[in-house]
Amino acid sequence: MKRLVLTYLLAFTITLLFAQSRIVQVSTNLGTMKFRLYNETPKHRDAFVQLAKEGYYDQTLFYRVIQNFLIQGGSRSSRNAAPGKRIGYGDPDKTVDDEILTQFFHKKGALCAPRQPDNINPFKQSDISQFFIIKGQIYTSGRLDTLEMMVNRPIQKKINAQYLTPEIKEKLAKLKAEKKVDEFRVIAEEVKRQIDTDFQLSQGKLIFSEEQRKAYTTIGGYPDLDGKYTIFGECISGFEVIDKIAALKTDENDRPLTDVKIMVSIID
Repeated sequence: MKRLVLTYLLAFTITLLFAQSRIVQVSTNLGTMKFRLYNETPKHRDAFVQLAKEGYYDQTLFYRVIQNFLIQGGSRSSRNAAPGKRIGYGDPDKTVDDEILTQFFHKKGALCAPRQPDNINPFKQSDISQFFIIKGQIYTSGRLDTLEMMVNRPIQKKINAQYLTPEIKEKLAKLKAEKKVDEFRVIAEEVKRQIDTDFQLSQGKLIFSEEQRKAYTTIGGYPDLDGKYTIFGECISGFEVIDKIAALKTDENDRPLTDVKIMVSIID
């Protein structure tokens, strides 16, 4: 009986999880893309689905297109916008608390929520009245190593200075000159331990996971945005449409010279 109850509860949980999962379709005059929305970002998932059901995004444009970076659309101010008109942010009343999660990153096809800059939006609330999709580019392993180094070196340097003080350096130099190996090793290893611990606990360091490295060196993406925006879904078909839109010629405001109209529908 107990086993039967556990089996039922497991089946119910799995059913509930799948029921929450959503597949959305973004149709354009250049083709159709499908996205899976993440259950781990329920605020963004539910808000996006609700606006899509209301037809909020329909007939809006992909109004900001930057090759090797992103395609952005959905803003209601883009609907029926005259050619050449500059289009800004969406609806300031349609914001969602951030759901920035480390397991999601800006690989090609990532579905993301834009937001206002930190100086006027310190809590990183998302503007769900529009969205952007990552096009990005393919990175080499060496380039990823360089990005890590550029971020981590100043952090490491600051920590090193905190523990490798002039007094400690002088003491280590003296022990080395006197060939007191054991005493030298004890102090040096303790300093290294403190430095390593502080670095691991420090905020803002950059260490790409194996999954990130695999994605960025194969399908590509835009790692500079990681940890800064909420990613609430990913493309599961229609990557070639992302490429087509990203390749369009644009004006000085990054708006395509040819309008790309959007229709969003919930298909699952």
